Amino acid sequence: MNTGFYKDLDTNFEQAYELCGKDFSHNELISLLKNGNIPQKQIAALKFDYVKSKEDAEALLNNLTGCDGKIREAVAMKIFQLISANNCVGEYFTQLSPKVFADATIDINANICRLIVDSVVYLDKNSQFVSDYVDFLVSYTTEALDELDKFIFRDKKYVINKQLFKLYWCLESLKNFYDKVDFTTLESLLKRSIAQNEYTVREKAAQIIQKSGMFEELKAKLMNDENYYVRAVFNP
Repeated sequence: MNTGFYKDLDTNFEQAYELCGKDFSHNELISLLKNGNIPQKQIAALKFDYVKSKEDAEALLNNLTGCDGKIREAVAMKIFQLISANNCVGEYFTQLSPKVFADATIDINANICRLIVDSVVYLDKNSQFVSDYVDFLVSYTTEALDELDKFIFRDKKYVINKQLFKLYWCLESLKNFYDKVDFTTLESLLKRSIAQNEYTVREKAAQIIQKSGMFEELKAKLMNDENYYVRAVFNP
């Protein structure tokens, strides 16, 4: 099995062009997702036609993490398209691992993060799935804040930015599920988040505070934040 690209760009392009114009049965698409190389898996995800079973959902979800970014992004886009277009599709994905969705929420590709954050909103009918998903997010948020607390000014900027990026997307998703986090835990995460120098993190924390209608003391601090976009959350 060849799980990577071919050796030269011309061969890759020719195969991608051929695959784009070819019709596949549903079973063939599943087979490509399981056994194909990078172009084959990417095209299979884009052409995936429906999800009518746990096995269908699993074929996509198994390629959402731990593989090439081109595949991950195609899979994330297809998952969002399928879930948002049909309420019944979500039930198959909620039978699978919430950790995969949580890991994809903090992917290094922001397009994937956005697609998965928006996808999970459609899965809220399964309370256990959402609860487990949120537990992972709380854990990842705490880990990011702990790492940021350890950094000193000599640390490389890209290392710091990696944790800020992770924190940003955790907060962005928790904005949709803040009521699934116990008050004390959420308050602690928000207090630590608004202490970050990065204004986009403070802005996400502000959005949670505004949406929740709680944490008046934290809100008062952010209403006087030095950054316009943070203040604008409360004064649009």
